[in-house]
Amino acid sequence: MAAATQTAPALLTLEEYLRTSYHPDCDFVDDHIEERTMGTPKHGELQMELGFWFRSHKLDWKIRVLGDTRTKVSSSRVRLPDVAIVREDETLGEKIMTTPPLIAIEILSPDDRLHRVIPRLQEFLSMGVEHVWLLDPIDRVAYTLTAAGGLLPADGPRLTLPNSPIYLDLPGIFSALD
Repeated sequence: MAAATQTAPALLTLEEYLRTSYHPDCDFVDDHIEERTMGTPKHGELQMELGFWFRSHKLDWKIRVLGDTRTKVSSSRVRLPDVAIVREDETLGEKIMTTPPLIAIEILSPDDRLHRVIPRLQEFLSMGVEHVWLLDPIDRVAYTLTAAGGLLPADGPRLTLPNSPIYLDLPGIFSALD
């Protein structure tokens, strides 16, 4: 009986990845495409609510809000945060964001597992993102990831940026899912 052979995934350069469109878009991890967990309606609804929230404060907070934007977190990895908040004066690359966003937000999907999500979030911290948030639309909880790698539940009804007017009203955002 002949042994079955497995085909190794094709290697891809960063340049090839950036020239290619994927539907839905994928992460680029160490010369390979990595599919993202597909969002559910609650995931998509929360993503839109976050966009509306931050967009409504754009002028006051001098920010821009981006969704699913290719972000180069290291020389061999590109991730797409569900929502990224950048400073108003930030120069954005044509095909990829290379400057760390002010905030990277990920939204849990029912199929997500923390052991896979946390390393992804840590890549944003390693890139230099100052604030990394994780929101769960099902359990309606929010977390921040610390530089030490700890995932801490939100302390109160807001996620805030110290010394900044920027905040996220958690009850308001989650109630929009009703």
